[in-house]
Amino acid sequence: MDILRFLTAGNVDDGKSTLIGRLLYDTNNLLQDQLEAIQRASRNKPFLDLSLITDGLKAEREQGITIDVAYKYFQTAKRKFIIADCPGHLQYTRNMITGATHSQVAIILVDARKGIQEQTKRHTVICTKFGVQHIILCVNKMDLVNFDENVFNQICQEYKAFLEPLPVKTAYFLPVSAFLGDNIAQKSSNMSWYQGQTLIEILENEKFPENRFTQKRFQVQYVLRPHQDYRGFAGSIISGTFRKGDKVKIFPTKILTQIASIEFAGKELSEAHAGQAVTIRLQDEVAFSRGDILIGAEENISETQNIKALIAWLDDTQILQVGKKYLLQKGSKLTKCIVKAIPRKLNIHTATYEVCEGSLHVNEIAELHLRLAEPIHFDNFYENASNGNFILIDEQTYQTCAAGIFEEYLHI
Repeated sequence: MDILRFLTAGNVDDGKSTLIGRLLYDTNNLLQDQLEAIQRASRNKPFLDLSLITDGLKAEREQGITIDVAYKYFQTAKRKFIIADCPGHLQYTRNMITGATHSQVAIILVDARKGIQEQTKRHTVICTKFGVQHIILCVNKMDLVNFDENVFNQICQEYKAFLEPLPVKTAYFLPVSAFLGDNIAQKSSNMSWYQGQTLIEILENEKFPENRFTQKRFQVQYVLRPHQDYRGFAGSIISGTFRKGDKVKIFPTKILTQIASIEFAGKELSEAHAGQAVTIRLQDEVAFSRGDILIGAEENISETQNIKALIAWLDDTQILQVGKKYLLQKGSKLTKCIVKAIPRKLNIHTATYEVCEGSLHVNEIAELHLRLAEPIHFDNFYENASNGNFILIDEQTYQTCAAGIFEEYLHI
């Protein structure tokens, strides 16, 4: 049984947490003690508050909003699911990026009374630019607009126009009421004009191909040397599959060697896959240290000090300016860098680029040209997302300032 990872996003109070609660409730994926806890928490309300299933922080329940990214797991007879309930408030945009980089599908909610909002557009841009290729637009709270088909059609028309310049492979459009359960797991009797699938039918039946990156990528996190006869390299498999006996190439030295063994918890493995934390031993005594990359002997990887990247600026204490210096963290590799140019930024209202005036404010997304203190080894994010992302860190405070993806190297 395959696993589908999806997120919910949208403006504040568009009903993201309620929709997830409804999905779990209507597919019988709530445990008895969970249901009883929600019933107790809802005792002073005239309805069962399903949003409490995901709004777990005390501050979230007090304010009736989502702050953290809440992950929930459920399954039906056809599929297993991992849901990320992402916050809608502008100040929690960084949490939105976290959810987007780990999801295959984005469910974007829109309040039928309010239509497409700024955060609707912002979340859509973040999702599509940071790796999500499949969108499901749920026009929620249809019960509050008398299940009006014209309201639904107008919102869909506006959203389709907004999606045109974005890299979206598939898009679905549903009129729903998460509060009543209309078109979530059951067909709505209130909207007979809608002849499409319910949300759960789309999630269960449609194919959302996951980008599987086959390039061999392993980055060293720690060199193990318990005694003079043992030298192992601990780290995580970024992408691809490594096997004992594979011929591999080390970067930055470009030395060719062979894998002598792959170990995990003291036991030897015949092979290791993406996501596994292992220790690799090499056949030859070669220079290989923290932050270095191991790839397939016949493969290539970008190597440069000049980077073109797409970043989301997350620091609300300072603006990003040309000439500023930062630390760039890619996996276990940390290097200094300087901002050489900010050629253009994304207009979230049109989903198109516009000329940037040389600075960037919090939650803005822009193209960045960086000069690094030493070469870095990376892949284009859209060709290998696992080895194509990074963060920028303030040199003084060590606060994370930006989340970014590599696009290409620059000929400077």
